[in-house]
Amino acid sequence: MIVDFADNDLKELIEYGKNNKYKKISKDKSFCSALVSVYKLLVTVENTIDLKQFSFLHYEKLKFDRSGQSSVRIHNGRVERLIFEEFDEGIKIVLLELNEVHYGRKK
Repeated sequence: MIVDFADNDLKELIEYGKNNKYKKISKDKSFCSALVSVYKLLVTVENTIDLKQFSFLHYEKLKFDRSGQSSVRIHNGRVERLIFEEFDEGIKIVLLELNEVHYGRKK
């Protein structure tokens, strides 16, 4: 599948493992490794329907204010999600959501 990026900083983080915007994340090597693995998986599948067979990704189409977008989990046990828009020829990764209260998880 063709994967494009709306955020060049996120692309740099995935390709090189570091970026100033995502400095805190780039220090978490376990998370960065999982992020690269998810990216590679997105590139290898033929379409987004195939993502459902990988239960650890928790692929879902989003609703309400994020209608038209989809997400996958990056790392099990963590709330960060990779959010993307789907197109006929592939996907465009819009952002890496770092919302720590995702799914009602309040701190």
